[in-house]
Amino acid sequence: MSTDTPFTKENLNTYLKELGKEFRKLNGAKMPAEIILIGGAAILANYGFREVTYDIDAIILASSAMKQAINQVGDRLGLPNGWLNADSQKTTSFSNKLMEVSVYYKTFSKIITVRVIAAEYLIAMKLMSGRQYKNDLSDIAGVLWEHQKNGNPILRETVDKAIVTLYGDNATLPPISQKTIDDAYADGDYERAYNEIRENEKLAKEILVDFDKAYPCELKGESIDAIIEKAEQKRNSNESYLMK
Repeated sequence: MSTDTPFTKENLNTYLKELGKEFRKLNGAKMPAEIILIGGAAILANYGFREVTYDIDAIILASSAMKQAINQVGDRLGLPNGWLNADSQKTTSFSNKLMEVSVYYKTFSKIITVRVIAAEYLIAMKLMSGRQYKNDLSDIAGVLWEHQKNGNPILRETVDKAIVTLYGDNATLPPISQKTIDDAYADGDYERAYNEIRENEKLAKEILVDFDKAYPCELKGESIDAIIEKAEQKRNSNESYLMK
């Protein structure tokens, strides 16, 4: 689920703290819960290259009181319905193995343990998703960049192994994802890759917004990549013409 509410690292922790208090009030202290942050929220929790996310996707392991706690915190703090959700379990990037490859993040109100997906598995998820108009591809370069800066680079073999762990030996990445990871490792300048990819993502989003304005209700998942590619080809063609 995507909303217009920006979540930052600071307010993410605030909301989780409030959720812990609300869940403890409704549920009592004898039945703890576990929340595994995936996607943008996991990026925010562990890295500094992204300032916001508009998705708080998670795997939620808790009693039925959790849903009520999420709704009550959302109502009290003015957050959209489903501000914390498990919608990602319906996507191609989800894997039942994700719970096994998560690492500890924080505990809130001694009742909710929050975990995040480890780095190479986050990259694998982003590769499998490969949305050009989101942060998927720049997140890949961003994670590689931060680990390189911190002196613990992520090897290509580690990423390849993570893909197999989550999706099996026959996993096939979207072409744009395959090109992104190949180019990133071939060049090695992850900072430059991040900045270039992020600019391309912003452009892709602008293309889709313009298309949706021109052709309402015609924007569908299976046509998105083709629309972006056609618009970019047209733009590049115009630029080539102007340069002559």
